[in-house]
Amino acid sequence: MLRTLSVELLVLCASVGLGLVHILTASHSASLQRGYRWTASARDEAVPPLGGVAGRLARALGNFNETFPYFAALALAIEFTGRHSTLSEWGAIAYLVGRALYLPLYAFGIPVVRSFAWNVATFGVIALLVALLTG
Repeated sequence: MLRTLSVELLVLCASVGLGLVHILTASHSASLQRGYRWTASARDEAVPPLGGVAGRLARALGNFNETFPYFAALALAIEFTGRHSTLSEWGAIAYLVGRALYLPLYAFGIPVVRSFAWNVATFGVIALLVALLTG
C-alpha cells in the first residue's frame, strides 16, 4: 500500500509522526519540570515559564506548529493537482530532514546549526510552492 503513495504524501505522514514526537517530548519534559500533579490538574494557576530543555522543547514545538500547516497545505495541493516533480519531492524531503534535525539541535541548545536546519526546512516549503506554481 505504501507504494501507491507519492513521495510528498509519504513525507507528510512522516511529518505528522514528527509532530507527535514534538508533542510527546515537550509534554513529558514539562511534566518532569512542573510535576505530574500539575500535568493532571486543570492548570488554572499561573506558573513560571518553562526553562532549560523543557523550555527549548516547548519553543521547538511552537516553531513546528508554525511551519507544518504551510508544508501540509502545499504537499496536499501538489497531490490534488498532480504537479509532482523532482523539485516537489526534494522540497518535501528537505522539509522533513530540516525539521527532524531541528528538534534535537534545539533541545541540546545548539544555535547556529539549528538555524541552518530551520533554513533547510524553509527551503523545502519554498520548493513546494515553486513546484506547485510552475508545475
